[in-house]
Amino acid sequence: MTVVVIITLENEMDLVLAHKRSMKVAEKVGLTTATQTTFATAVSEIARTVIEHTNDGVLNIGLEQNKQRYTLIASVSYGKDIRFNNGDAGYFYAQKLVPEFVQTEETDHNKIDMKFGIPRSLKLDPSKISGIKHFFGKEQPINAYDEIKQRNASLSQLAVQKEEELRQSRIIDEKKTEFISIASHEIKTPITIIKAYTQVAMGLSEQCSVQVKAILEKVDTQTTKLMSLVQQLLDISKIENGNLQYIKEEVELNGFVAEMADIIRHIYPNHDISTRLCDGLPVNIDRIRMEQVFSNLIGNAAKYSKKGTKIVIRCSKDIDGMAKITVTDHGIGMSPATMELIFNKFYRDKDVIKTHSGLGMGLYVASKIVADHGGRIWVDSEDGKGSSFYFTIPLTS
Repeated sequence: MTVVVIITLENEMDLVLAHKRSMKVAEKVGLTTATQTTFATAVSEIARTVIEHTNDGVLNIGLEQNKQRYTLIASVSYGKDIRFNNGDAGYFYAQKLVPEFVQTEETDHNKIDMKFGIPRSLKLDPSKISGIKHFFGKEQPINAYDEIKQRNASLSQLAVQKEEELRQSRIIDEKKTEFISIASHEIKTPITIIKAYTQVAMGLSEQCSVQVKAILEKVDTQTTKLMSLVQQLLDISKIENGNLQYIKEEVELNGFVAEMADIIRHIYPNHDISTRLCDGLPVNIDRIRMEQVFSNLIGNAAKYSKKGTKIVIRCSKDIDGMAKITVTDHGIGMSPATMELIFNKFYRDKDVIKTHSGLGMGLYVASKIVADHGGRIWVDSEDGKGSSFYFTIPLTS
């Protein structure tokens, strides 16, 4: 059946819609006024009977081709547990009005079909049926109630579409996370082996030429970078699955920041890295995970600023009684739009992509680690003038 009209039967206001739309469909098909009225009356009687018993009935009006002849059908579906008999006046009367009246029980609902054969003389064809369907698709609301009902139906349909899109998106995201996890684990083992053999070879570098030494150093550097990327991918997979684990311990923040600064100075010797420490602040952290946060923030500061420029690490106690760490650079800075998105997974500014390598994972991972420690992270920046990244950690009570 080609459905041209669908009406949900919820209350008596829907009887008006059912009657008028039934009349209009019969008119568009070309039936006589008397037949239009008979068809619409039968539909109204069944619609009224259904509404008296339930508010989740549905009326479908359409056309069906059987060999060379078409049939006008009004199909009313309703709950599986509802039964009608000739004791229901509307049910009894409707049977007298239509040539074919069929009640069937489906798997999850019951249904009544009322059928009128269309005379061949009306020359109904697929093109005309398509025109009728288009007419009702564009028809203006019959009354204010119909307008509200149409809008609600549109919103409901949109909500269903969005829900399905969201479901599909979740499935894709789960598959992607699963792939990242498996691929990262598979890649990590050979990279670790390459790293180990490279370091063994570097230990025997006295037996190598200057050129070979230089090659080994480059291999070692690039392998370290690759291991870092793989670890970030693994961390993202753990974050998505809620499996990022922490082993927290009480740490004195000044000592931790000073220790991190010493390590990072060796990694980025071409930048002037200084610290502004505060009074002793005890915090409860996972040292390894918090080292990731510092490494990401200071690594980005070095990456996006010129050699020889300053990077300052400050720690203080904010007005909310939290430990606050600030990493300030004098690099390229960022726009307000970028600041809004900088902590999103895989986000990279379109201009930065052209000049600096990366996958946009570090700040996302850092933000999750900080959040899991009960803190928050944010950035203050100005295009061309540098950035200050801030994050807080609760003090140990």
